[in-house]
Amino acid sequence: EQQLSGMLTELFQRARLEKPGQVDPRATEFTLSLLTAMYDRSGTGCIKTRSAAAALIALSGDTLLAKYRAFFQFYAVTDGKVALITRSNLRSLLTDLNQIPAIVGESCTLSCVEIATHNCFHGVLNSAIVEEKFLSWLRSEPAVLLWLPTCYRLSATEMVSHQARCR
Repeated sequence: EQQLSGMLTELFQRARLEKPGQVDPRATEFTLSLLTAMYDRSGTGCIKTRSAAAALIALSGDTLLAKYRAFFQFYAVTDGKVALITRSNLRSLLTDLNQIPAIVGESCTLSCVEIATHNCFHGVLNSAIVEEKFLSWLRSEPAVLLWLPTCYRLSATEMVSHQARCR
């Protein structure tokens, strides 16, 4: 948690420079508290870097495609020159991401993760898939992650303004 706190402090300091006045001075404290509640419920003081990265990516303001590519990058393994995501790593990703809705009481069962993993690998003979297959599956908006594109769409509409007047 101490290392993560340092990284978050640096991250939010950079954000303050890019967007002065738009970053809460307690952003590091709040984010660390959220990550701890999601990934360190037993209070060990340890949070997996990959889990924290997945949450930060999911909660970022980036596009869905950029988020999906980043998930792949963090959870993929390299087989020679090709990056692949295994069933086990996909399960880890889905489990990590599902801690986000779980923190507000919208948890998913372990069977949801298994069903989603099975659906992603449906018709695949290999033990791992390439990025395009992974992205294609995510674009189909699997039920286990339906909250992610929904939240993205909600946040995207916050910036919409219409130049209409009502009488």
